[in-house]
Amino acid sequence: MTGAVANRAAARLDPMGRIAALCDPGTVRALRPPAGIRAGEVGVVAARGRVDGRPVVGYAMDGSFKGGSVGTAEADVVVRAMQFARTAGAPLVAFLESAGARLQEGAAALGGFGRIFFQNVALHGVVPQVSVITGTSAGGGCYSPALADFIVMTRSAAMFLTGPQVVKQAVGEEITAQALGGPAVHGRNGVCHFIADDDHAAVEVVRDLLGHLGDRDGHDAPRVPAGPGADPGRHIPPLARQTYDVRDVVRDVVDGGHLLEVAPRWARNMVTGFARLGGRTVGIVANQPRYLGGVIDVAASEKGARFVAACERFGVPLLVFVDTPGFMPGSGQEGLGIIRHGAQLVQAFAGASVQRFTVVLRKAYGGAYITMNSKDLGAGLVLAWPGAEIGIMGPNAAVGILHRRRLRDAAEPALADRLAEEYRRAHIAAERAHALGLVDAVVAPVQTRERLALALAG
Repeated sequence: MTGAVANRAAARLDPMGRIAALCDPGTVRALRPPAGIRAGEVGVVAARGRVDGRPVVGYAMDGSFKGGSVGTAEADVVVRAMQFARTAGAPLVAFLESAGARLQEGAAALGGFGRIFFQNVALHGVVPQVSVITGTSAGGGCYSPALADFIVMTRSAAMFLTGPQVVKQAVGEEITAQALGGPAVHGRNGVCHFIADDDHAAVEVVRDLLGHLGDRDGHDAPRVPAGPGADPGRHIPPLARQTYDVRDVVRDVVDGGHLLEVAPRWARNMVTGFARLGGRTVGIVANQPRYLGGVIDVAASEKGARFVAACERFGVPLLVFVDTPGFMPGSGQEGLGIIRHGAQLVQAFAGASVQRFTVVLRKAYGGAYITMNSKDLGAGLVLAWPGAEIGIMGPNAAVGILHRRRLRDAAEPALADRLAEEYRRAHIAAERAHALGLVDAVVAPVQTRERLALALAG
């Protein structure tokens, strides 16, 4: 065993140890199992406790008990825990390591999973549901986390509907569990939202996440003092075609520079995550010029729409940072349904009742401008930085269409640049958007934090 593997093994916790590590010291209380089920004779434990003083309910599968398979007794314990979470209005955290339905129980075990799935859906939007995959979860053990709000995977975990042996028998493909459904796979496809090194790191991620999710029953997420602001504009390069990391901009605006990024490996041209502004939790949606120039494609649309919907479920206000040239063109994206996926992002923003604010950093063109929480989609405040451009397309592309013949016949080498600058000032400059009412104010980057914090407090 290598040193790294040994360290990971040492970092693994037993089922109740995972719940205890999640909760504040001394707050864990085991939940009474359903009638006829004795503790120690079933492959799952359930308990209640507190995280930063806030009630939470957790259950943890025991992968060493009959291979972590789920029978009717295990399902009864899980359903009881889920119902308790609903009654208490407490977040539900599940630590999963399951081989799927117990073969010895046949269809009865499948029915148990069905009852768990029913409760997952019943809890949707009522309390946050977080699943932590701590080992291998297969079959039905994948659907319950997929029905939760967020999934955390440890680096040694894997999840798949059909395991490597079944895959080999069915299609003749030989593949390892990690290559089939490890965190590297599910981090890229959007199934997994967070990847943690081990059980302890996973618990810290969950505590951080729950700290950002206040519920709708009057309990606010724990607040922290506002940190000193910096100048977020320092990250924008002088040349329009140069890239930068939009996360640096976000960190200069939010409290303490802390961004809990959600699904960072999936659709990297769209950044989503949680932060605080003036002590209040906010959801961040931002185009990422560092990848694909910030263009919006199918995956980015889906990622953004799913995150906006999650913020709406839990009453989290949205801060949107815009720097995008538009939607990804081409037959590939059209074939994948970019129209449908883009419309879902529009619907998510337009249908959200939470506070929504937008900052146009550098450019917002075409349908992507509308989609990214524009004023006409109901944004409560839209700010733009000096030099930002808002319009159907960039100035060079626009004059190339509007003055095609003139440019073709012109003897003046700088004509295209001059016409582009005239078009920019007349049609797409931030000041023009302000005059049209598309932008509430053009502000210096250093003023952004204060303006957003005031709007959020109002």
